[in-house]
Amino acid sequence: MKALRIEKGWSQSELAARLSVSRQTVNAIENERYDPSLPLAFAIARVLERRIEDIFEE
Repeated sequence: MKALRIEKGWSQSELAARLSVSRQTVNAIENERYDPSLPLAFAIARVLERRIEDIFEE
């Protein structure tokens, strides 16, 4: 997710604002300390314009 965010030229704060979550939430997801809820995972895929499977691996 971090690489896709950087590819868009967005800071963690910018992505967080687009997702209506805190910057800390974005940071925790990127550092694999937090697994997003299914609705949040779909929102992340939508704003990053990727399939959910391309962002999150098992």
